[in-house]
Amino acid sequence: MKERPEQVCPISPVVDLVFSRWTTPILWALRHHGRRLRFNELERYLGPITPKVLTQRLRQLERDGLVTRTYHREIPPRVEYEITELGRSLSPVFQALVAWSDEHLNQVKAARRSYDGTGQPDLPTQLDPTGS
Repeated sequence: MKERPEQVCPISPVVDLVFSRWTTPILWALRHHGRRLRFNELERYLGPITPKVLTQRLRQLERDGLVTRTYHREIPPRVEYEITELGRSLSPVFQALVAWSDEHLNQVKAARRSYDGTGQPDLPTQLDPTGS
């Protein structure tokens, strides 16, 4: 019988939750700016995201309890998004990833360049058994 992904790797559900496309940039923007942001502000901070995708991700983040949506009954209506305490609790995870990135991302880029240039990873050269 096949094991479910969360049985093989207990962090799989968290990785799916937090690191799905656009989730991390949205949470980062909300945390980094430290205040409620309107939809258009988020769109500007995130760059090439479609309104449809941003709406979907924000709804999912609200469903997961990582973001709150506040609707203001004004003319015109105003909607703001804010990271929740649960969302803020991910800050140490993001800080650890920033530290790892600072320390190791250049190595990853070098490995990719090497692999892309040869089609193979850089492996230590082995001695020819004939001694030549």
